[in-house]
Amino acid sequence: MAFQVSPGVNVSEIDLTTVVPQVSTNIGAIAGHFRWGPVEQRALMSSEDTLVQTFQKPNANTKNDFFTAANFLAYTNALQVVRVVNQATGAAQAVNANGGSNTTILIKNDEEYENTYEASGVTSAGNWVARFPGELGNSLKVSVCASANAYESTVTVPYTATRNSKTVALNAPGLGAVASNAEVNFTVGDLLVLGPDKEVRKIASIGTGATSNTITLDSAYTGNTATVTVGLQRRWEFFNNFDRSPGTSPFTANTAGTNDEVHIVVSDEDGDWTGARNTILERFEKLSKASDAKSPQGQNIYYKDYINEYSNYVKWADHFLSGNIGSKAKGTSFGGGNGKPENDSFAGGRDGDLPRDADYITGYDLFKNAEDVDINIVLGAAANQTRALDLINNVAETRKDCVVVISPEEDDVVNNSGYTGKEADDIVAYRNTLPSSSFSIIDSGWKYQYDKYNDVYRYVPLNGDTAGTMARTDQVRDPWYSPAGLNRGRIKNVVKLAFNPRQAQRDLLYKSGINPVVAFPGQGTILFGDKTMLATPSAFDRINVRRLFIVLEKSIAIAARASLFEFNDTFTRLQFRNLIEPFLREVQGRRGITDFKVICDETNNTGEVVDRNEFVGDIFIKPARSINFIQLNFVAVRSGVEFSEVVGAV
Repeated sequence: MAFQVSPGVNVSEIDLTTVVPQVSTNIGAIAGHFRWGPVEQRALMSSEDTLVQTFQKPNANTKNDFFTAANFLAYTNALQVVRVVNQATGAAQAVNANGGSNTTILIKNDEEYENTYEASGVTSAGNWVARFPGELGNSLKVSVCASANAYESTVTVPYTATRNSKTVALNAPGLGAVASNAEVNFTVGDLLVLGPDKEVRKIASIGTGATSNTITLDSAYTGNTATVTVGLQRRWEFFNNFDRSPGTSPFTANTAGTNDEVHIVVSDEDGDWTGARNTILERFEKLSKASDAKSPQGQNIYYKDYINEYSNYVKWADHFLSGNIGSKAKGTSFGGGNGKPENDSFAGGRDGDLPRDADYITGYDLFKNAEDVDINIVLGAAANQTRALDLINNVAETRKDCVVVISPEEDDVVNNSGYTGKEADDIVAYRNTLPSSSFSIIDSGWKYQYDKYNDVYRYVPLNGDTAGTMARTDQVRDPWYSPAGLNRGRIKNVVKLAFNPRQAQRDLLYKSGINPVVAFPGQGTILFGDKTMLATPSAFDRINVRRLFIVLEKSIAIAARASLFEFNDTFTRLQFRNLIEPFLREVQGRRGITDFKVICDETNNTGEVVDRNEFVGDIFIKPARSINFIQLNFVAVRSGVEFSEVVGAV
């Protein structure tokens, strides 16, 4: 407390309730190739459903990374995902084909859009761009209804609709007359109200040149042949999905402005998203062309900002109208364009070539810094030697608070014909190209599983499941339990293994630090090993010991921050011991360690240590060990012999 210079009472609080915190132990991480979603940006997935919603369904090119992620999420509910694309000859954004010519633009994620394009737009991309790169963007269409006339109008041109025909002929004389030029008055997708029975049909195409007075319907008109002279009623394609036409918002009306409202629909024109063409994906009602417009609740409803914030499919690239759009509301009369809807179909999106090793490494770099993101298990998916080396050396060994889980390469185990045991030899050869590390784990193969999204069976690497058994172990027991065996090592969703190692092959694999995954008849598919890739005989060559120390080191390091900038004296040292020892006793009670000792006193905090402004705590741990080998001795004895006579003698 501060020194007082006059009489009084000073009250202060000293907090001695600090405890060692619980830390997460089952958050996975993967950088992978997907068909949609943000590029080079971490996204936390909680289930396979959220994985599909964010990164879309798999195909033959993305199946290894997708199912590695999905398989991990079958065991737990936390996975950090980074999408990677080939940035040399790869992915591109879809742009609206009507007005955009730039089909090579790559906008990786929302942050890049906000930093580079949000203020000034996307040059030569037309009015809209797909929110993320990929071929799926080509299926999108944005339809804008910016006025009451665009919503519904009657075109003063006579027409003939013939029974059982898809053709509607405009009858005004002279093809050059505005009234007879279908392109001037109608838009593909418009709804026409035809004949005395008011049959509604959609415009499938509009003639040009010599046939500019011809409209083709999406289905035949079935009423009586009719020649109508009073005009042709048309409606916006999405007329029935809105209660009324766009008009003037209350905000703009209060500032003496007019006609600022706009309706916008994002649809699946080609059916690639939903399986049904022209399905509405998003519907935005009564947005505003005024840059300062607000809803009655105070929400920003300026169409550009609203679409950028809330659309899952598109971003703004340029204004769909010239003139006053984007102006402030006060006293502004906003136009409605040419009285027709603005329909923008997308094109130019590309998935690109498969990502290169450099692209994957760039994605995994987003997990390198422990201060940026909390992860515990890194999934290698179908990593080759180059990517596996980077994961071990530059992610796990750099962070030292997570483990990397990898599988052998596909050719090592899938259809690897040859002499008996060739798969095991090739797996060992692959493992021998990688370094010794207690922060890395390798299993024995790939599994065959059903792809419900494409109704096919696929081989996928097992490391998503191997990592999943660790996450499941954290949930049902603790990280310091072995994830292997019949109790906690069961692998899900296996039709068959690409390679099912027998005893002799398991012996070869296990000696090299490779954990066999084995299918036992009637018992399922089991992770049948719990070794790390540490080549030196040590307690840390076991998964449970490595993960035990990750938990202890991470938890105690966080707790030790409370001692920073305190005095290195007896009080602080005792406080540190009283903080750590109850935590270790709890871990001991939960079977993680057999014994421990904490030393933090004058013996290791000598005068020299204190003078260097350092603080030393020595924590000695005896880790619990998992059973890997069981010896059962059956001894036959004669009938007249007492067991006490032979016990201990064999």
